[in-house]
Amino acid sequence: MKVLKTILIVLALFMVCAIDHQSVAQTTRQDKRAAKESEMKKVLESKNFTFTAQSVNPMRGATRTLTSEYDLRITPDTVIAYLPFFGRAYTAPIDPNEGGIKFTSTKFSYSAQLKKNGYQIIIKPADTKDVRQMVLDVSFSGYGTLSITNLNRDPISFYGTVDANKKPKK
Repeated sequence: MKVLKTILIVLALFMVCAIDHQSVAQTTRQDKRAAKESEMKKVLESKNFTFTAQSVNPMRGATRTLTSEYDLRITPDTVIAYLPFFGRAYTAPIDPNEGGIKFTSTKFSYSAQLKKNGYQIIIKPADTKDVRQMVLDVSFSGYGTLSITNLNRDPISFYGTVDANKKPKK
């Protein structure tokens, strides 16, 4: 009888510990999520981040996974785009090396609006030939969708991640 009581007490203690451990793990998960959200808010409001494209969804055609590094780098005074383009272009570039969406802009408007699950950032470069507007929807977990509207090309969207720009080494 004493052995049965001892086993029941040990099982009860084990269940209490397991339940307590689960609540601690859930609290830790919530704390990590809150920290990630806070960090992403700081990064997006600082205007100092990079969107790294992982896949592209052209207006005409299927989604493609990108195997090379393509990105959109934002700093407080510059926007640098190095992205591919798939789709219909209404005017062809004279230089074949000018394919894709490649530009550096220092004259642009930047607006960030807080949404339910993240931010919507609208960038309108004023000193580029084709790109009229870029809309970047970023979740607090760091994933984003970049939609680009061009003057002489079909619209195109990219899916990827957003990370803070690395500080240069001294």
